[in-house]
Amino acid sequence: MTIPDDLLEILSNCDTPTVCNAIEVAQGKRGFADFTRSTMLSSAPEDGPIVGFARTARIAGREPPSEPTKDIRARRLAYFRSMASGPRPAIAVVEDEDYPGCVGAWWGEVHSAVHKGLGLAGALTNGLMRDLDDMEPGFQVVAGSIGPSHGFVHVREFGSPVEIFGLRISEGDLIHADRHGAVVIPPDLVPRLRTAIDKLLATEQIILGPAREAGFDIERLETAWAAFERART
Repeated sequence: MTIPDDLLEILSNCDTPTVCNAIEVAQGKRGFADFTRSTMLSSAPEDGPIVGFARTARIAGREPPSEPTKDIRARRLAYFRSMASGPRPAIAVVEDEDYPGCVGAWWGEVHSAVHKGLGLAGALTNGLMRDLDDMEPGFQVVAGSIGPSHGFVHVREFGSPVEIFGLRISEGDLIHADRHGAVVIPPDLVPRLRTAIDKLLATEQIILGPAREAGFDIERLETAWAAFERART
């Protein structure tokens, strides 16, 4: 699957709630459920959303690894090779297996610079981030929490499905994420998503336009809301 350039530009300028709603418009019904289900934090909310194909991994950091050091180092290098491969744009999606007791931050100054250098657009994790003042510019991390230490953080595996706050993500899934959380965009909807976003934004203006005009009152709301209900999914 590829993302057309025009759609990528639109997705890069829409927040994740808008994409979540637009998916329902494209599906013609409510009930889309492939989204995170917990409060998340962004290292750079002013950067807008991150969009890309998932490169998945699992980490842990509460306890030191029991494997030989050479095996841990070899797996980390193999992890970096995996992150450097695959379709672009890409997002590192890393599940911390210690959740909800995460103590080791994988994401900070060093890894944000390394992953950006490898061509990734950002990261999504249920784990920790740190070094907030020193994160690599242009590489946003959407994380579960903030902490000061790296603990014993190490790669457990990569390339397998992961779960981030109730959202199941497989390698190659198309992800849209910002400070609200993340969604997986169904691949069959990609050809229709631009039209769905345009329709959603136009429908919202049926209410937002009158609501922001001088003289808006309950009578105008009743008229506008009736038109809004006829147009919405």
